[in-house]
Amino acid sequence: MKQWIVLLPLLSCALVQAENWPQFRGPGASGQTEGNKATPITWDVETGKKVRWKIPIPGLAHSSPIIWDDRVYALTAVGPTDAELKTGIYGNIQSVENEGEQTWQLIALNKQTGDILWNTSALKRHPRVKRHQKATHCNSTPAADGRNIVALLGSEGLFCFSPDGKLRWQKDLGPMDAGYFRNKSAQWGFASSPIIHEDTVIVQCDVQENSFLAAFNIEDGNELWRTDRDDVPTWSTPAVHTTPDRTQIIVNGWHHIGGYDFATGREIWSLDGGGDIPVPTPIFGHGFVYLTSAHGRFRPMRAVRLDATGDITPPAVGETNEAIAWVHPRKGNYMQTPILVGELLFGCSDLGIVSCFDAQLGKLHYEERLEKSRNGFTASPVYANGNLYYTSENGDVYVIPATNKFSVRSINPLDETCLATPAISDGTLYFRTRHHLIAIGEDPTSQDD
Repeated sequence: MKQWIVLLPLLSCALVQAENWPQFRGPGASGQTEGNKATPITWDVETGKKVRWKIPIPGLAHSSPIIWDDRVYALTAVGPTDAELKTGIYGNIQSVENEGEQTWQLIALNKQTGDILWNTSALKRHPRVKRHQKATHCNSTPAADGRNIVALLGSEGLFCFSPDGKLRWQKDLGPMDAGYFRNKSAQWGFASSPIIHEDTVIVQCDVQENSFLAAFNIEDGNELWRTDRDDVPTWSTPAVHTTPDRTQIIVNGWHHIGGYDFATGREIWSLDGGGDIPVPTPIFGHGFVYLTSAHGRFRPMRAVRLDATGDITPPAVGETNEAIAWVHPRKGNYMQTPILVGELLFGCSDLGIVSCFDAQLGKLHYEERLEKSRNGFTASPVYANGNLYYTSENGDVYVIPATNKFSVRSINPLDETCLATPAISDGTLYFRTRHHLIAIGEDPTSQDD
């Protein structure tokens, strides 16, 4: 008992100083932490250089790791065999057949050592909906607030756990069939992640039929409101923005991009048009929400004013109006969420073409390819200490400076495929690869790159 009396104050101090990464893309979906601790520019997974730990994670998932205090949380779906995953750029829309029973697991790891603290099985059954051969049965990233970990397992439901892994409540939201709208037999799996704001869980469920945006009380799972949406299936995570005048939930889409009142779910503004398979999450800065989508005829990158109201749809996708400050109709992103660093907005296509814009004026500074191969890029970029980290599907991490001049500082292989967006906390990068969770950070005794 005396030992605990000595250690508890030290532990409490460490928790206060920890940098949390509580949801998909971290604080406010920004892709960056508020700290300035040095993160590695070069590393070597094969030799272990700057690899703090590398822990096997069972199953298959594109769910990103999240971090709260001294713990890393990872979601996964474990099947009877090692699941097939086909990466790269290709156009096959077919689903994976006959995968058998899956077990969805939430795993807590020690942030410093990688030791597994607990492994909770949330559910075990045959999935209600099939997945695409490039997707998984566990695409959505959980969210945490220090008292709860919330996981949206698509068709399997919405789950809330305590920090010790105990199930607090669960909600069956029905089948989440987010397949291709032009061929509804092609089921691809669900990917929108839940977010937490002021003790409220927000979920965006754009599917083939009966799409909706909904809010739930985090304490008991009670549904606070539900607003119907009329759009094709989307895979975008919603985002919350607050000003003194209003708090709104902003969602991406094809026919129904828009802002909704946080308290009531009432629509504030709407926008029609863009790419017909929307994936990226809205991000904020300079009084704008930046929205992008791709596939089909258009792939716009837009800056929409946060005080927009009503229907703000212009006559054509490439046009602006009082609500749309600037737009590039053919320079948007398919899979990746853009990232805003100061006055610069960075996007990246699924072919690894990085675009850098003036965030306020929309001027294009550059458009450059990270690599010449047709390897895909699905994971969204993150930022730390002047550098952007772009992860290709084959597991190569490109480090580029966050400036208006393009260059590549380093390329670092993870030695496995990787489609999940990394997390950052206290100078360490956390990558969820095909079979592992890897923590990469500076050795405190070494010099910075």
